[in-house]
Amino acid sequence: MRPMRKILLVVERDLRRFIQYKFLVILRTIWFGAQVAFFGLIASRMVVPELADIYFEFYIAGVVIMMLYSSSVFIGYDIFEEAEHGVFEYLLSLPVSRRELVLGRSIGGGIRSFILVGPIIAITLAIIGWANLPNLLLAFTALFLFAFGVSGMSITIAVTLKSGDHFDIFMGVLSAFIVRLSTTMYPQAFVQDASQAYAILSQFNPVTYASDLFRWGTGIERYLTMSPMPLAALIGIVIFFFLFTLVGVTFYEKRLEGGGWQ
Repeated sequence: MRPMRKILLVVERDLRRFIQYKFLVILRTIWFGAQVAFFGLIASRMVVPELADIYFEFYIAGVVIMMLYSSSVFIGYDIFEEAEHGVFEYLLSLPVSRRELVLGRSIGGGIRSFILVGPIIAITLAIIGWANLPNLLLAFTALFLFAFGVSGMSITIAVTLKSGDHFDIFMGVLSAFIVRLSTTMYPQAFVQDASQAYAILSQFNPVTYASDLFRWGTGIERYLTMSPMPLAALIGIVIFFFLFTLVGVTFYEKRLEGGGWQ
């Protein structure tokens, strides 16, 4: 069987498993509605009145990226569930190399995230609109790479820690920092006014890159303190994608050499 065919079979398996998480989809949809209806509206009324609508649109776009990030991370929890039920060893016994397995799972995790967030993105675009279709398509391409990269990162951390409790704690702390040290909720100009160190960290954050590219793709780049084409953000997303895809493959091959989870 060709390598690409094997990777696609791994992707198909992860997509089939994702269909079972109906409750997760409902919870994430409720979370999005609560974020927009409560925090988004309340926070937008706390800024200067003439900027209320602007910040509301800014925040909605950021919520989409937060959902995309958290959904992509979920693939790591799948790995631990499979390990507890002995499925992990079964997967390693199949005629699929570890490289093909991690590539397929990273791609599957990214696609699953877009399936979950897709309706939310549609609602967001209906609210804030978009000005240029090619820009929007380029932004979506970058977001796909971002989702794949986050899935690869989650897989890398999962096979490194090999402990469900440690993974849960670590990802909770990491998510708290990586989301809040970004421009998902606050414009870069506000971040710089609050803390110079905070601003520097946010400029090298893949979540910031994804947020900026999505806002640029929807035509609300007036909120960004960068050039009309956020080339640096696009390059950052590409590097992030290739880095964690490569790291994920390497860790799968090295940490699981011999075929066991323990």
